[in-house]
Amino acid sequence: MSLVQTLITQDSAIISELYDVVDALSKISRRPGSPESLPQLLEIARSNANNAPGFAFGKDEKAIQSKDKKVLFSRTNKEENSVNDTTHADSISFQEQVAHLFSEWCQVCDHPSASDAAYSRYVMQLQHIGLLKGDEFTERFFRVLTELAVTHSLISEQIVAPGGLSQHSSHISYLPIDSYSKLVSMVLKYSSVEIGPNKGGLLSKILSVTVRVIQKDAEEKKTSFNPRPYFRLFINWLNDLTTSDVHHDGANFQQVLTAFANAFHALQPLRIPGLSFAWLELVSHRTFMPRLLTCNLQKGWPLFHGLLVDLFKFMEPYLRNAELVEPVHLLYKGTMRVLLVLLHDFPEFLCDYHFSFCDVIPSSCIQMRNVILSAFPRSMRLPDPSTPNLKIDLLPEITKAPRIMSDFEGALRSKHMKADVDEYLKRPDGSSFLSDLKQKLLLPQNEASIAGTRYNVPLINSLVLYIGIQAVQQLQLNKANASASAQQINHSQMDIFQIETATDFFRNLVTNFDTEGRYLLLNAIANQLRFPNNHTHYFSFIILYLFAEATLENVQEQITRVLLERLIVNRPHPWGLLITFIELIKNPRYNFWNRSFTHIAPEIKMLFESVAKSCAGKAADDVPDGSH
Repeated sequence: MSLVQTLITQDSAIISELYDVVDALSKISRRPGSPESLPQLLEIARSNANNAPGFAFGKDEKAIQSKDKKVLFSRTNKEENSVNDTTHADSISFQEQVAHLFSEWCQVCDHPSASDAAYSRYVMQLQHIGLLKGDEFTERFFRVLTELAVTHSLISEQIVAPGGLSQHSSHISYLPIDSYSKLVSMVLKYSSVEIGPNKGGLLSKILSVTVRVIQKDAEEKKTSFNPRPYFRLFINWLNDLTTSDVHHDGANFQQVLTAFANAFHALQPLRIPGLSFAWLELVSHRTFMPRLLTCNLQKGWPLFHGLLVDLFKFMEPYLRNAELVEPVHLLYKGTMRVLLVLLHDFPEFLCDYHFSFCDVIPSSCIQMRNVILSAFPRSMRLPDPSTPNLKIDLLPEITKAPRIMSDFEGALRSKHMKADVDEYLKRPDGSSFLSDLKQKLLLPQNEASIAGTRYNVPLINSLVLYIGIQAVQQLQLNKANASASAQQINHSQMDIFQIETATDFFRNLVTNFDTEGRYLLLNAIANQLRFPNNHTHYFSFIILYLFAEATLENVQEQITRVLLERLIVNRPHPWGLLITFIELIKNPRYNFWNRSFTHIAPEIKMLFESVAKSCAGKAADDVPDGSH
């Protein structure tokens, strides 16, 4: 007690640092048996506190608060949950009180001697008047603050043009936004445990309020919606909350990143197109994307995967219809840059989610898909595809299955087809599965007009990968159970007798599909031609098998088209795609250069030779001129 007395009486400036101590002493003084000298000490503290600007040390000390604040802080009485209180909170009077508080905060931030102590005092003031309890009243408080900050940041002024016409020009003043973002950061830093043991809950509430304000603003203003204040707000928060040591304590840091990821998902371009460019920069920002992908043992991967899928779904109609107007073209370039960063820094992320990304990227968007399919684990060294006599079967990686974190069975389950596929693979004889399959893969007419295709592309992709995985697993099981003598048999044709049910499935669809369906099927197969693994090995075999067994040259031509169109775009090119095309043009079994479509026109002939040289050195020159 003597130490506190000495501090209070000899140094009045220190009172602001002893806020909680003085508040506790005030409560103790009202108890029976408290020291007689305690009230006198508190009077000295109150007297000195009045000289400290903006300092109030208890909910019971309302005498030092302004008249305006009394109206706002009356919510501490027992009527705080009544309808009248809710109406009052939404009233103009409430907004005026919040505006007054915000003005005070801006003055605190602008003061030359502003310090963490001043910020802490202000946050404690908000907390002790009941504004930071994380309830509905808190949400209204931050909603009004957000609207005030954005409104004050957008300054509209009238400009007289040279011709005498007046125009309205919008200018941005970021001071209100910066002040508000700092207030939120300080609230999360200095607020006590009254809001609960986990401050991530309050951040989630604040972000949820911000999302609703943005949605309302975008809906009301339509094309005049200005995303820049909100972009600045989120950037400030990301800089403050994801780089501060206070938040780098494992679970809490993960919760902060998760809260931002959920907010960005709610603000995705499909819902607020006017925010698209700001949104892309936010989700790919150096303070968000790398931290989300590296923190806490990849637990942030599903969150960022969802954000990329949100982006691809928004762009899909424009890319599918080749409607690359200037804004869409800029968004496409930005997306490609993000994918290239991921390819360089986080290739395993692209490897693990390649399936779901290819599901939402249109087949016409070849280079974007190539970037994703070119990813390979950083621990792997890719063999040069043009190496003479490269034995793919002998590569150690070729027997390993790749990790797939996408739900590739989801489309089959949603159409209740998984059980039918399993039954067909076990007992193909007498099954009507193949005869009924084509009709099941067609979309209803209304959905087909929206999707731009008659076929259910995600279902085709899911079916192809699922059957391929079942075939690979069965092949590995057969090899494991084979006798020593059987293991010595040449398996160069992928043990076709062991997996003929799966190969019959692919051959049947390629034969019976129309041109559109066949193209989508072959694309689904080509999407699995990636880095060395047993999926790449199997699907490379399948596509070469279909070429060799095709009785119609238009099927072979379409297989060549699917491979070629992925090779004529700029690099990178998937490793599996390269080794498959090199095998096709070099192996005499496929008689590639004698096919009529390879030399139907001089331009086509030159194209094939050019691609062949770039893929396999002198492969094209090895073919006799007469065979062209």
